[in-house]
This record gives sequence, structure tokens and C-alpha cells, in this order.
Amino acid sequence: MAKVAVVLSGCGYLDGSEIHEAVLTLLYLEKQGVEWQCVALNEEQKHVVNHITQAVDAKASPRNVLEESARIARGNIVDIATADSDDYDAVIFPGGFGAAKNILDFAFVGNETYKMNEDVLKFARSFYLADKPAGYICIAPMMIPLIYPEGTKATIGTDESTAEILEKKGAKHIPTLATDICVDETVKLVSTPAYMCAKNILEASQGIEKLVQKVVSFI
Repeated sequence: MAKVAVVLSGCGYLDGSEIHEAVLTLLYLEKQGVEWQCVALNEEQKHVVNHITQAVDAKASPRNVLEESARIARGNIVDIATADSDDYDAVIFPGGFGAAKNILDFAFVGNETYKMNEDVLKFARSFYLADKPAGYICIAPMMIPLIYPEGTKATIGTDESTAEILEKKGAKHIPTLATDICVDETVKLVSTPAYMCAKNILEASQGIEKLVQKVVSFI
């Protein structure tokens, strides 16, 4: 049975993984008859956000990305520093601000000088180097130009300012609706905007299901 790594970045869309996107990814992988395991950084989140007020909770105790991600994974998760890409046939990155804050620093930098956590970069790049398929959801495609060759196709939806930064970083942005996917066949790479432009969970689910199906088809 094929096995896919799903890289999470916490729990909650404002400071971690977008929960809908993560759970839908796991659901559609199982519908495809594919085994999955979540993977995450074992370090503190950049901050904790109150998801009612949508403000940073300065009084909150520091939260660990791996421990928070384990809430979504129901414990089926490993530290990315010790994860071996050879154990997996593909990788998928759900979005959420955790991807832009805990994996990337894009949420804080806001321009093309953004960087990526070295442990995550090494793990993600190993799939490209091994010619294994990958899927990137929501804001996670901002990682693509750091991993893949210049001109690789990617989408973050229809946000022109973010797309411009993505292109300055080296990707070829393809405007895409939340219900659809962007595919670069040459590197077995799939991306979808999900909540970058989805109006509801139904729209997000359609793009994520197509992404999972296409990633699995490449295995």
C-alpha cells in the first residue's frame, strides 16, 4: 500500500494548520486507499492566536508545533527531523498561517525575501530529488520556488499581490479557483488554493479532493 506524508504546522488556521484542509486531505487519502502519516516540526509555534478574537494571545503558554499537530493526526505523527522520505511515496502540505509562520517566515516578512525552515526544506526537497509526487494547499505553495526549479507551475489562487511575490521568488503562477488544481507534470507537483479563495468548506473540499487524486495517480 502506498504511504503519504502529510506535513502539518500546528492546529488552527491562524497560528497552525488549517484544520479543514488537513482533515480533508487525510479523508481523501483514505478514500484513495492510501496510508498516511503526519509529520511536523518539534519546536515552539511563533505565537498563539485566540481564534474567537483573532488576536495574538500574549498570555498563552508557548505551544509546540508537533504536539498541536498531533491533535489533528490523532497521534499518528512523527518529528520531521527524524522522518525519512524513503518511507513515503508522496508528500502533501496543507495550508493555514502555520505554514506561513512556523514553516516559512512569509507571514512576517511579506515579500520575496522570505525563507523556509531548514528541516522542512530538506524533507520537502528530498521528494523532488527522488522524483516523487507532492501536493501543496492554500498558502503552502509559497514553499514551491524554494524547493523546485525556476519556472515550476504553482498556484495560490487569484490574489495578485501574493502571486506577484511567488513569481518574484521563481515560480510560474497559474491563477486557479478553489475548486480546481494546478499541475506541473514535469515534477509531479500539484497545488490548489483552498481557503486562499474558497468561500466555504465545500469549495475547498473540491480542490483538495482533486489534488489528492492527482498526487496519488503519480505514485
